[in-house]
Amino acid sequence: MGFLGRTHCQLNEAVVRKLAQWIKQEVRQEVEEQVASGNKGPCLSVALVSKTPASLCHILNKTRAAADVGINSEIIVKPASISEEELLNLINKLNNDGNVDGLLLHLPLPEHIDERKICNAFSPDKDVDGFPVMNVGRKCLDQYSMLPATPWGVWEIIKRTDIPTLGKNVVVTGRSKIVGMPIVMSLHIRGVHERPRDDATVRISHGYTPKEQLKKQNICRYCNIRCTNSKPVHNRYNQGKNSSC
Repeated sequence: MGFLGRTHCQLNEAVVRKLAQWIKQEVRQEVEEQVASGNKGPCLSVALVSKTPASLCHILNKTRAAADVGINSEIIVKPASISEEELLNLINKLNNDGNVDGLLLHLPLPEHIDERKICNAFSPDKDVDGFPVMNVGRKCLDQYSMLPATPWGVWEIIKRTDIPTLGKNVVVTGRSKIVGMPIVMSLHIRGVHERPRDDATVRISHGYTPKEQLKKQNICRYCNIRCTNSKPVHNRYNQGKNSSC
């Protein structure tokens, strides 16, 4: 029956927190088995340019979550004055470091650095956020690739709570490259390659979608699933059939 059984309801905070604990236990067990088999534990390197209280708090939350499941991590802090070449050299060094399994770069970067150039320098196999163009292309082709954390979390919630997607209508609010668009790409997958099928009909609403259009077409009311504020909501108004949203 799955994590929620077959109920059609809005996912509340308690359910999401319980699901998060479930996933943490799975990851912790996987790491323990890896180490028990004689392999080294995974290691995450986090690069932070221009440390601020907010950015440091964000990064520390990630490293604490990693430690909670047995993943080692390191934070590399660089000043805002770092040159693009110096940052590229750091990324290249981490790409070739056999002790580093995952790379994460806190964005945004200072204006004098080409953000896309830096992201594309990441090894696709060590990329944690799904930023390099190769991993973006893999997502578009329904091939296995890393997804950014939030879209992957949304996908896990949908699958583990038995929310059906086959032939359903989905509205995603937002089109950012690290949340909205990866969710869209994940939910329309046909399943002919590495990634499992979802086969949903996906529409996007964003800051320039006219309010009159949303009201006229009742896009959110008559869809099956809404992904808004990084959390999927199973629409209680349209449980049993597809809509034309």
